[in-house]
Amino acid sequence: VWPVAVTSLSSGFFVCRVESLEALPILSRNPSRSTDRDWETASAASSLASVAEYTGPKLFKEPSSKSNKPIIHNAISHCCLAGKVNEPHKNSILEELEKCDSNHYIILFRDAGCQFRALYCYYPDTEEIYKLTGTGPKSITKKMIDKLYKYSSDRKQLNLIPAKTMSVSVDALTIHNHLWQPKRPSVPKKTQTRK
Repeated sequence: VWPVAVTSLSSGFFVCRVESLEALPILSRNPSRSTDRDWETASAASSLASVAEYTGPKLFKEPSSKSNKPIIHNAISHCCLAGKVNEPHKNSILEELEKCDSNHYIILFRDAGCQFRALYCYYPDTEEIYKLTGTGPKSITKKMIDKLYKYSSDRKQLNLIPAKTMSVSVDALTIHNHLWQPKRPSVPKKTQTRK
């Protein structure tokens, strides 16, 4: 008989815990060597002991989300700036993308026609969007966002998604049209002198 502690839980389940590793039966492939532990049995016993004893925090933290850099690379190469005409612009954008070590990127379009304007870094923890390269505002806030898009690798196109809030699943966006209007500097009108 092994020393076993039995604990009853409120849910009706019982938990059995062996009080000592010495109480575990030792299995041996060779009955004549029953007093010697083989390495497999010792390994199993030590594994059981470590699982039973460790009550601390998890040492492995699962990453919050993976990077969309490959998706953005494909979207720029095969959709936004595809073709020979766009090759110099595409290469410079992809070069900037490769230099950056951010996890999430957002493409800025001019409007629903999906004309590429800029590439941004997106930080989901703080919900900040900062320009990496291209033409557009230095940063984008929630109030500035008009439409959100997701890249489809199968169809090699960006599709409008019916979301209203930014998330790591968004690959591109547009901002409200009035934000593209250039601010005209106020120039004093020249007064004509009569001769």
